[in-house]
Amino acid sequence: MKNYKYDISIVIPCYNEEVRIISSLNTIVSFMNQYNPSYEIIVVDDGSRDSSVTLIKNYISSRNNVFLVENPHKGKGYAVRTGILMTAGKYVLMTDADLATPIDEIKRLLVWVEANSYDIAIASREGLGAVRSDEPFMRHLMGRVFNLLIKIIVGLYFNDTQCGFKLFNGDTAREIFTRMILFGDSAKIVKYPKVTAFDVEFLVIAKNDNLKVKEVPVPWTYVPTNRVSTIRDSVLMLLEILKIRKNDFLGLYKEK
Repeated sequence: MKNYKYDISIVIPCYNEEVRIISSLNTIVSFMNQYNPSYEIIVVDDGSRDSSVTLIKNYISSRNNVFLVENPHKGKGYAVRTGILMTAGKYVLMTDADLATPIDEIKRLLVWVEANSYDIAIASREGLGAVRSDEPFMRHLMGRVFNLLIKIIVGLYFNDTQCGFKLFNGDTAREIFTRMILFGDSAKIVKYPKVTAFDVEFLVIAKNDNLKVKEVPVPWTYVPTNRVSTIRDSVLMLLEILKIRKNDFLGLYKEK
């Protein structure tokens, strides 16, 4: 049996999160210390322009299992990939810094990955048992239209691919994230906050590998943000899923 340094690795992408990052880290640390002390947290800063990095550095100075990686601003997808490829856990959780999905929902996802041998469990804001709180109508509409396009263009038949809370078998995560193309080593530096379709890319890779993916309804609370541009991000994400479809058609996501 393979030995892992930690039971659970937690990856948090961070971009201009000075308002909440320390509170979120405290919440996660407090929960994990009680739930499973064998864990690491890897915060990947995506070129923040506020005081996020300084705050995190001060926070981790007295902790030996919370780490900071400083990336250039290449977007959330590249930040998550960076963190996942650095993990040393048997299981890997990616979660947004705002904890819109409560950290204790990891227990619900672990039921499938740990006890039922699924490769990936993705939190879903749709389906029986899911709760969406405080979400503006236009954000919800954008999400549902985007989900429909994903089904039509790349054939992923999940109700929600974009919730920022996903759990992986660690070895599976580290393998499939090495094969990302749009959000891999060739990712370019961007000048503005960028919402991306990186979830779609790794789920297409998982589909090609016939991995077992479980969609798990969760409670989720909308956290106000000024990072999402309705028109710009909708167009960019459509272009990204078209590129993913092209890459998939060309066989570029096949297992190496």
